[in-house]
Order: sequence, then C-alpha cells, then structure tokens
Amino acid sequence: MTGKSSTYNRCGIVLAGGDGCRLKPFVHELRGNSLAKQYVNIIGTRSMIEHAFARAEKVIPRGRIFTVVNRDHLSHPEARQQLTTRSEGTVVVQPENRDTFAGILLPLMHVHKRYPGATVVVFPSDHFIVEEDLFVSYVDLALLAAEQNPSSVVLLGIEPDQPETEYGYILPDGELTNSVPLYMWKIQTFIEKPDITLAEGLIAQGGLWNTMVMVFNCDTMLNLIHRLSPEMFAAFQDILTAIGTPHERQVVKTIYGRMKGMNFSEEVLQPLAFLRPSTLSVLPISGVFWSDWGSKTRIVSSLKRSGNLNRLQGVSESLLFQIWSEAS
Repeated sequence: MTGKSSTYNRCGIVLAGGDGCRLKPFVHELRGNSLAKQYVNIIGTRSMIEHAFARAEKVIPRGRIFTVVNRDHLSHPEARQQLTTRSEGTVVVQPENRDTFAGILLPLMHVHKRYPGATVVVFPSDHFIVEEDLFVSYVDLALLAAEQNPSSVVLLGIEPDQPETEYGYILPDGELTNSVPLYMWKIQTFIEKPDITLAEGLIAQGGLWNTMVMVFNCDTMLNLIHRLSPEMFAAFQDILTAIGTPHERQVVKTIYGRMKGMNFSEEVLQPLAFLRPSTLSVLPISGVFWSDWGSKTRIVSSLKRSGNLNRLQGVSESLLFQIWSEAS
C-alpha cells in the first residue's frame, strides 16, 4: 500500500456510528424520542453531525467526506433526511456499532479504494465547539504537517481550562517535533478518564484533552494497523475487496457478526506510543472552547460555561429552569 499524498488529495471521516446510550434519556427529555444524539439539534438550527459536516467541508471537498453510521439510525426520518444530503457513495453503513476501531477502519476502506494515498482527517460527530473557524485552522495546519510527513499521525489536543475526569488525556513528552510549518509535541502516553487528582497532575505536566480529531496518511495508517492488529486488518481486506460488488453488504454483515467491539485509541494509538513513538505527535490547541457531548451533565455544564444554556432547542421554561438548577 503505497501512494503519494498531496494538498489536493484530502479526505474526511465523520464518526457517527455511536449509539449515544448515556444521552438517550436526555434526548427523550428534550425530543420525546430515541434519536441518536448526533442527529439532534441541541442548540441552534443544526444537529451535531451537521456541525461536523460544516467543519469538515472547510478543509475537505464535500464529495470526499465519508460518514459512518449504523443501520438502525436509518429507521429515524430525521437521520435519513440529514444523511440524504451527503454526496452519493459517501455514507458508509455499519450493521451495528462495534466501537471506534471498526468505526474508523470501515470508512477508511472506502477512502483507500477510491483515493489511495489520501491524507485523512477523522472528525467525531459529538463535539461542541464555539470558535469553529479557529479550530478548523488548527486542523488545516495538522493536514499540512501530515502532508509534509506522510509517515506521521497527528492528533489535536485541547489545552485544558479545568480538570475533567471523563476525558482522555494526551501527555506530551516535552520534546518538539521537527514538523513544519508549526510546532508540535511528541507523545509520551495516553490516559483515559483519570480521577480528579491524576487529572490535576496531568494538567500540571502539560497534559492535553484528546479530541480524537486526528490526521494521517491513509496508507500509513493501514500499514500500522497491519502490524498492530493483523487479524483485524485481514478481515477488513475482505471488505475492501467486496466494496462496490453485489456481495458488499453481506460480507460486511458477516465480518461484523464475528467481531467484538474494540476501541481505536486502545488498539492503535496507545500501542503506537510505546512501540513507535516517533510516529505520533500532538498539536496543542488554545483559544477554543471545546466539549465532548457524551452526557447530559457534560452538555449542561459546557452550555452554561460558554453562556449558551438558554439556547437549548424546544425546551419549556420549567424544564430549562430545572436544567439550569441542576447545572448550578
């Protein structure tokens, strides 16, 4: 798997294959249904996935942005409506959620099939970002860095403004990379959901919140996965062969039926930090209000801190007062 990356060979992957189980009670409270959180207008006129599309389209051509979803999402008219606006052939449907390793690898097969050697950005679909243009400017810098050094994997890390126990952290090792045109740090390790004492210690050491927004060359990532998880790689090679054939849906269903859920950070990023640390780097982001909307507490807290709590959509005054009280 070799290919030549260029500024004009960029692709995006929008991760929308999660079930959003922790947030379903809140969505039901707000909307009265079980729509997955990424398709919900929490505030404003766009859903979270539509915000992710808008961010991606600032740096990547619309027709090169692939979105991974679950088949049961398509039972909701709101989800179908939002997904039918996407370019033909770019919505990749999983039979069921198998966590982020499969959620990234399945659309990556489609990228590799159509745009070998592409530089890829992964965008989770459940982020709340206030300064979106500034955030995207960092994404563009990470793209430039990965295009200049296709053997690298660049992660975007937010400089914390308080200790958070529900986030993953990236701990830089204090050494700058040689990447141009920006400064980035090498990565020492990843820490998932530390307790409050450890979180405070990580921040004191320069730890960053892991956004899971990452940039890499498609061929580089597939080669790394081949080395780190050969069984997973082999299974998805069968999918790669089947893409575009009448057997594609059945092959994907069969392979997913044999697969356990695996987390991309645990299976790929954390081993890389130990085995091939020179591959990884992190770009620190400052001046951006960012939150991962995985729970009601996280949503309410971030909206209150950013001054947007009163923008919750379709909420009665009594419910808004209740939510405001809970956030106090």
